[in-house]
Amino acid sequence: ISGSNQRWVGNPDYIRVVSSTGQVVRAVQEAVDKGLKIAVRSGGHCDEDFVANRDVRVVIDMAGLNSVTYDRERRAFAVGPGALLGTVYRTLYKRWGVVLPGGTCPTVGAGGHITGGGYGALSRSRGLTVDHLYAVEVVHVDAKGRARKVVATREDDDPNRELWWAHTGAGGGNFGVITRYWLRSPDAVGDDPSTLLPAAPSEVLLSDVSWSWDDLDEASFTRLLRNFTEWHARNSAPDSPGRFLFSQLKTMHKAAGYFRMSTQVDAAAPDADRLLDDYLAAISEGTGVTYHVGDRYRAPWLYAVTEWSGFVEASVPRWKSKSAYVREVMPEEQLRAVYRQLTRDDYPGPYGMIAIVGFGGKINEVAPGDTATAQRDSIAKMLYCSLWSDPADDALHQRWIREAYEDVYAATGGVPRPGGVNDGCYINYADADLADPALNRSGIPWHELYFKGNYPRLQQVKETWDPRNVFSHSLGIRKPLP
Repeated sequence: ISGSNQRWVGNPDYIRVVSSTGQVVRAVQEAVDKGLKIAVRSGGHCDEDFVANRDVRVVIDMAGLNSVTYDRERRAFAVGPGALLGTVYRTLYKRWGVVLPGGTCPTVGAGGHITGGGYGALSRSRGLTVDHLYAVEVVHVDAKGRARKVVATREDDDPNRELWWAHTGAGGGNFGVITRYWLRSPDAVGDDPSTLLPAAPSEVLLSDVSWSWDDLDEASFTRLLRNFTEWHARNSAPDSPGRFLFSQLKTMHKAAGYFRMSTQVDAAAPDADRLLDDYLAAISEGTGVTYHVGDRYRAPWLYAVTEWSGFVEASVPRWKSKSAYVREVMPEEQLRAVYRQLTRDDYPGPYGMIAIVGFGGKINEVAPGDTATAQRDSIAKMLYCSLWSDPADDALHQRWIREAYEDVYAATGGVPRPGGVNDGCYINYADADLADPALNRSGIPWHELYFKGNYPRLQQVKETWDPRNVFSHSLGIRKPLP
């Protein structure tokens, strides 16, 4: 078995394709009774070997639990973990005119994406996925080895509330099998479904521009990247008019010849065209380089989130990813390191990428402990990614991305230390290197990078709801030490 990332190939004893919570309970119980290690698959987009792993003997495939409905009793939208994001967006929009502010890849499964604190092009104006999570249904295993179904909500008087909280950012595969999400915004009132999640934009303004590496030197490139972080530092408060703009600057290795910046503005934002014009001018200021205009037009939001090539790109079958949150304008040593790594002659590229993506806005309106997603004052997020096709090149591409990451964060031990310019890492861009002492020599534990001060609380949830450690992986929550 293999997911989208074909670096990882598993050979389980069997796969259980389920379509109901009862079937999940039986599948988990069967595996526990046989002493077999379990993994859960929704969309199959995991960066690491959490599912396709040689130790995993049973895979529970959630593809059949893919419905998107409205639950009148809970006044919330029920979403199955096997539903792909594109399906979630289409159903919520076409039936009720609402949106879950999730990611821009429509083939990602809701199961892992939501619980990892998923974000996307509407998150700066509408928050993270978990900011709208009302409840979760989970099949867990108790201390006696019995598989049980439980529902946990965000209600203050819910005795299972801590289990709900843990699913607001800890990532999948930690406490049990998620069989259903219920979504409703915290400030929603009444029972009209069209008011219980954020309203979706009817139209967005799309822009795609590019720069040729032939036109850039170190000074112009680093100014461009600094401008990106400076604009976001000025425009990432929860009430900033700039929150209606979301942008991805996808700086590729020079072997690609060029790189792109894709931007979306809510067309209903005050003076949307001027917001975009001012943004593009700010990004280019002082670089002495003119960008090349690709797309600029208005389009239905649903098209933008499911089909526009600015966000939805063809995949390459093997990759390695790393991440970092950015809290402040990037310092010169980091900017120069990014340039240095993207212009290396000893790395062939062309799909080596160090991207920076807008963050903040409404995301930062939530306190770090209100959800398990602790990073709540960042202005941007960085994605380091190397993509390739030939298994024979695995070592080459992994070496480049590891060296690039260590170079950029050399001043903080080779990782984005929380609490300074940076604020750790994003669990949905899983990077098992951080849990390997041979590769993470910073002295900062992997769980501090991902969860910061929320980790001890997550450990208590683990001890309560998965005391036998039935659900585990290389970046999984561990029980507290005795």
